[in-house]
Parts: sequence; structure tokens; C-alpha cells
Amino acid sequence: MHEQNMIRNLAIIAHVDHGKTTLVDGMLKQSGVFHAKQVIEDRVMDRNDLERERGITIMSKNTAVVYGNYKLNIVDTPGHADFGGEVERIVQMVDGVLLLVDAFEGPMPQTRFVLRKALDANLIPIVVINKIDRLHARPDEVLDEVLELFIDLDANDDQLDFPVVYTNGRLGTASLKPGEPSGDLKPLFDMIVDSIPAPKGNPEAPLQVGVTLIDYDPYLGRQAVGRVVNGIIRAKQEAVLIKAGGEMQRQRPTGLYVFSKLEKTPANEAVAGEIVVVSGLEDVNVGDTIADPVEPMPLSFISIDEPTVSVTFHVSKSPFAGQEGSYVTSRKLGERLMREAESDVSLRVKTSDSPDRFLVSGRGELHLSILMETMRRKGYEFEVSRPQVIKKEINGVLCEPIEELLIEVPDEYVGIVMERLGPRKCEFVNMQQKGDGHTRLDFHVPARGLFGFRSEFMTDTKGMGIMYHSFHNYAPWQGEILTRSRGSLVAYEDGETTAYGLENAQERGELFVGAGVPVYKGMIIGENSGSEDLLVNVCKKKHLSNMRSSTAEISTKLSPHRQMSLEQCLEFIADNELVEMTPKSLRMRKQSVK
Repeated sequence: MHEQNMIRNLAIIAHVDHGKTTLVDGMLKQSGVFHAKQVIEDRVMDRNDLERERGITIMSKNTAVVYGNYKLNIVDTPGHADFGGEVERIVQMVDGVLLLVDAFEGPMPQTRFVLRKALDANLIPIVVINKIDRLHARPDEVLDEVLELFIDLDANDDQLDFPVVYTNGRLGTASLKPGEPSGDLKPLFDMIVDSIPAPKGNPEAPLQVGVTLIDYDPYLGRQAVGRVVNGIIRAKQEAVLIKAGGEMQRQRPTGLYVFSKLEKTPANEAVAGEIVVVSGLEDVNVGDTIADPVEPMPLSFISIDEPTVSVTFHVSKSPFAGQEGSYVTSRKLGERLMREAESDVSLRVKTSDSPDRFLVSGRGELHLSILMETMRRKGYEFEVSRPQVIKKEINGVLCEPIEELLIEVPDEYVGIVMERLGPRKCEFVNMQQKGDGHTRLDFHVPARGLFGFRSEFMTDTKGMGIMYHSFHNYAPWQGEILTRSRGSLVAYEDGETTAYGLENAQERGELFVGAGVPVYKGMIIGENSGSEDLLVNVCKKKHLSNMRSSTAEISTKLSPHRQMSLEQCLEFIADNELVEMTPKSLRMRKQSVK
């Protein structure tokens, strides 16, 4: 067991793709976590399939390294605004943060969000200017921008006096000056030990452990991850679980673990300031307190920003329901959604007036789509409605969420981007020439104005544009916004698509399916060129006669169909349409067909 003054608890926070997880890789390698000949994959902290496929961190994760006589408990956090709840809840677990900023891009929308949460929690910041080797890197200017951001967020004098280190996370180097050579991350490790204080807390006081994360082990079940705020926790000691609502349950944990490298190792006891994993507690959730049975005292839990977007999950009533999924009933669907809400503090699940529907609210489309993708990969089959923004009445005025939108595009695409955003009720804030042929544009736009915009944006900029957005504030309702100007191509009958039927249909618009695909009446198979929905017979076969043979089918020419991702499906559907999800398929359909 490490002594309290030899522990440092820190989180790594940054905007998406600024190099947090890669820097953690370097810290793990240089602290002796891996042996010399071990083959190590990149982004070792991104452990689940979705994180590796998308190249983003979705869940906060803990690790610990030993530097000299010091134990560094490190929390890797997501960089995307939709997973901001993962950042908000870990601030009670740490005493300082490494704020990573790209040496070229500088502070971005999510940088402001995560820094605000850290400053509000009075955490000690260390500014890390990362990717110092990037072409057009401008570390001095970026440092000035970071200082302006601190001032703008009303940082106190101690927080404004932040230390700075310059790193190349990919090569695992750090230096105290931009041009100073360095062969390792020792300057960063030294700065962490010197700048981030040892955790506070009285080991002699009654036990208090704040539950911040919920983990799951296939053998041990639910596990509570949190920080020992006061006292000393011992393995298998009797304790009181104080629920977030005040209810107290006397329980005896079955296991106590601490983080060591990439693993959880059993421990006999842990002192105040240590981050621990406790197993064997029934019905434990985020926000609960594990307390002393003689003097049980609850901890306050930090406030979490409310969700801004909601969708309705439906039990699948598709003609193909039950063919590919293992879990299709409302009971199974409801149980899974409630379980997800227990471990994700920024997710809300409510039952609706119908037992077959559940209203699920989250931080954004990506937050909800990751939930959907996770569930379908676990064997669930369900349908979801079009995302809707969550409106609020503030001082008697109907308000809606406004997003801060940042766009970077080659200079020649600035005009088309401004033209597309105009009808979406956006407010132009700032324009900045980057000096490398790119322009940065800042907007404030209603969250619903971004529905369907990403695919349109990528098409208009030929895939060369970059867009980020994060919640800004609530503002008065902006009026009607037309986010989709085209109708759907809808299958006329049940059957299997044919090349002949699709060739006729593609003249009406763009197809989402190819030949030989089973379809049903009411299934959306493409986007109409016009504004109305259109029924098309894509199962129609060419009739043979004395003048026509089956070889004539060879002359049929089909354009490549558009392969729709989950996020694209959610952006595309209208209010009267649903996305049908199974472990193997994604389909869109009309809620009802006349």
C-alpha cells in the first residue's frame, strides 16, 4: 500500500483527437508496464471494438503507473462532447488534470468544456502542448490562446499560474521549451509529481468512498470504482451503502482491488486518496457512497449537465422482426436500457404511455448512436425514431439547446458551407484564416439544425472538411427549420430486389440497397429526387417472351448504392419514419404504409 503523500491522482482531458490516449501509451511504456520484447498495440487504453473502429475514446478508463516512489493514478477521458458525462463524473476522483492542446489546432470547443469542469472543481491544471512535431505547429501562439481561455473561464490566480510542457505523444518525448531536445517523458513525470498535490483526506476519519464509475466483471459482477475520500477501506469489511436518494443498505463487499498498470490487483486495504475497485455490492450505482457502518456520512455528487437530445426506442414490429436478434421483447429491451442508465450518468431512460416504447435522452446523436450500436452487437433487435431536441421553459420562454459549431474547410468551400447553414438558423460568430489554405468558421446553431447536416457537409466539401460541435447554452426557440428537402423511395411490396426493378427506381433518386436484397412493403430503399415520398416496385422482374431472353438482364446497369451508416440513418429519417436495427442489418421504414 502506498502512503497517502506518495499518491498522485490525475485525469487527461482534451478535445477529440488531440492525442490523450497516445500520450498515455507513452507513459505506460516508459514506466515499465510492458517488458522489452512485448508487442504493444497502439491506443492500448481503447479496449472495446467500437473505440478501436472509430478511433475515439468513449468510456473513461483507469490505469496506474509507478514513477520512482510515486504512484500515479491516471484516468483517460473521452474527447468528444457527446461523452462529456464521462469527464464530469471523474473530477471528484482526481486532484489535477493534464490539459492537452494540439500545437497546431489550439483550443477547440471541447477544450473549453473540459477545462471549465476542471476549473469549477478547483483541480490543478498542467498544460500540455502536444503534437509539437506537426507541420505548421505554432506552440507560442497556442499557449497565448490557452491563457486567454483560462482568463475567459474566470480561472483563479493559482490556476492561471499553470506549468507548461511540450510533448510528442507518438514518439514519447517531452521538454520544457518548444525547441529543446528530449528523449523521453521524464520532464512530464517530474512536473506531475511536483505540481499536482497529494490527495487530501483524513485516514483516521470514518470511511467514505464516492462511487464514480461502474465496471463489470463476468465472474465478479458489478464493481464500484471510486476514490477513498476519508478513512481506510479494508477487504471484506462491513460497510453501509448510502444510495444517492439517501437510502442506507448494510452490506459486506467481497473484494477490494487497486489499479496497477493495466490491471486490477487485489488489496488488503487502501488509504484515503487511493482509487479503488469494490466488488460484491448489490444494487450499487454511480453517485452512491460506501461509508462506515458506525458513522455513515454521504458524499455530495457533482452536478451533471442535462441531456439535450432524445429518441424513442420501439420494440421491433417490422415484418422481419425476430429473424436476426436474440432479444426482441419489451422486457429485455427495457432491462438493458435501465442497466445502461445506471452506469452512464448523462443518460436518461423513461417509460412512455406504451409498454413497447422507451424515451431515451442523451448528450447528442453520437452518444445515443453508440448506445444503439453497442446493444445491437449484444444481440438486441429494436427500432428508434428520429432524434428530437429537448426543449425547456426558462422564465416563461420556450427555449432549445444551442450548439457551438466549429468548421475547418479549404478556402474554396467557405461559400457553400455558409450557404448550407443559412436556412438552419445559425449565427455566424467568427472567421479565421489558418494560413495553410484552410479557414476556421465558428457558429452558434440550434442542435436540431445540425440533424442531417454532417452528410451534406461531407458531400459539399468532398470529404475535406472537419466539423466539431458541443453544447453552448439554451436560447429562445428559433422557429421552424427545414433540415430535409427530399422524400424517400419506399418499397411497394414484399420480395427480393431485382436489377431490373432497381434500374427503374434509380432514375427517381439515389438507392440505399443493391440487387438480391430482401425488402418489405414500407421499407425505405432510397432517397427521392423530389420532396415527396414515392412508392417504387424494386422487386419487379423482366418478363420473358419469344423476343426476349434472360441474357438481356446482363445489359442492366446499376449505379453503386449508398451504404448507410447508423448515424446517417438517424440523420436521414423523417418524423414518420423509423430505423430498424438488428445484430446483422440496418433498415429504415415508414411507421405506417397506406
